[in-house]
Amino acid sequence: MKEKLIQALTAVEDLGASYADARWLTRKTQHISTKNGSVENCVEDSSSGVGIRVLFNGAWGFAATNNTDEKSILETAKRALRLARASSRVKVLDVRLSPSPTVRDTFITKVEKDPFDIPLDDKIQLLLHCDEIMKEVPGVNVRKGSFSAYNEIKDFISTEGSEIHQEITWCGAGIDAMASNDQENQIRSYPASFGGDYSTRGYEYIEALELDKHALQIAGEAVQLLNAPQCPQEKTSFILGGSQLALQIHESCGHPIELDRVLGMEASFAGTSFLTPDKKNNFQYGSEKVNIVGDATIPGGMGTFGYDDEGIPAQRFKIVDEGKFVNYLSSRETAPLFEENSNGTVRADGWERLPIIRMTNINLEPGDWTLDEIIKDTDAGYLFENNRSWSIDQQRLNFQFGCEIAYKVENGEITGICKNPNYTGITYEFWRSCDAVADKNHWHMWGIPHCGKGEPMQTMFVGHGCSTARFRNTQIGVGKWED
Repeated sequence: MKEKLIQALTAVEDLGASYADARWLTRKTQHISTKNGSVENCVEDSSSGVGIRVLFNGAWGFAATNNTDEKSILETAKRALRLARASSRVKVLDVRLSPSPTVRDTFITKVEKDPFDIPLDDKIQLLLHCDEIMKEVPGVNVRKGSFSAYNEIKDFISTEGSEIHQEITWCGAGIDAMASNDQENQIRSYPASFGGDYSTRGYEYIEALELDKHALQIAGEAVQLLNAPQCPQEKTSFILGGSQLALQIHESCGHPIELDRVLGMEASFAGTSFLTPDKKNNFQYGSEKVNIVGDATIPGGMGTFGYDDEGIPAQRFKIVDEGKFVNYLSSRETAPLFEENSNGTVRADGWERLPIIRMTNINLEPGDWTLDEIIKDTDAGYLFENNRSWSIDQQRLNFQFGCEIAYKVENGEITGICKNPNYTGITYEFWRSCDAVADKNHWHMWGIPHCGKGEPMQTMFVGHGCSTARFRNTQIGVGKWED
């Protein structure tokens, strides 16, 4: 395959292309879901093809094919060149690429147990065992479980001489229980909502989740929520648990730092960003407790890899430094606008999609508190866990999140639970109110396998490492805002 790709790229270079690259990619997936004691879905799929980018006279062309014979690959490269020529006639600015190292390397995920080698029945029985445990709790009428695994083998070739081979495996699982009465439904999930938690690891990660040991607890809490008091509407201190804080990072930090959004290149679908170019190194995004990094190198992160889809090495870099906004996620095309080099954040959802800027692992660095210390230091407030709904505007400023459960904190102790908790705010005001972040012992890398962006839609794997954190004077509950 490598020789076919090199021949195709050489051909378009001989025809006038200033740069070209090709990705040959094979991806296989497996999804299992159960509901109320039965297998609801069990799907295995695979896809393979080649995507080729060509730069001609300052404009891009892209084409892809699932036919991997020599003739088809060559025709695809020439089609990308024709598209680049056509685009160059209507371009506004020339594409200028930042430098890229010439790389010949291999990156393979460290996997102890290949999830695709585990017998299908074992994975189904794990979910059904959790289902049986949740069924023991009277009042639970919907029980669900899910498991997913992904494997991707990818070769990247460029006219600058890079030849990169990568093999990456991801997997994850989760369970949830729903209780209902005549008025409402209440749901609890583990380890996170909307499918659970994911990691760039093997089946050993699924085993470490110990789903069955948490099934009884979440089922019981779902029933308890039916009779719990409504979360009040007030401004107060509140603490965010890890899985919800991961989504907060995703929506209010991860998306607005994508430089293509900032520059309006992605405005049609995903919106723009309040973090305009003038704010770099000049904007107080959060309190001094807030330190956020992009890190595609950390083991286990869903956004961990060896090289991005432009052949740029995975990197760790600061985004928010003691509250100050300092960096974006960039590509070889956008980084030169700041006279910088790409920080390696360009990926594509499959061989048939054009690579675009995507989050890697966007992490809130741990602080120096224990969770017990944060709770004991809180005179009055709430601890929110697990997302139930979310909404945020196109500039990533005004948001509202609903959670599954709120634990009431009084005089430094948890004294009960509330149902239907939600909170709202403005991104920079919210992060500036952060006054405590739990330490590394409470820090966890959460995996999100369904981050959407682009037209046509691209779904990407991203990660968010964080621990529990506290925010002061935050609006919670549903109702009229109070000053």
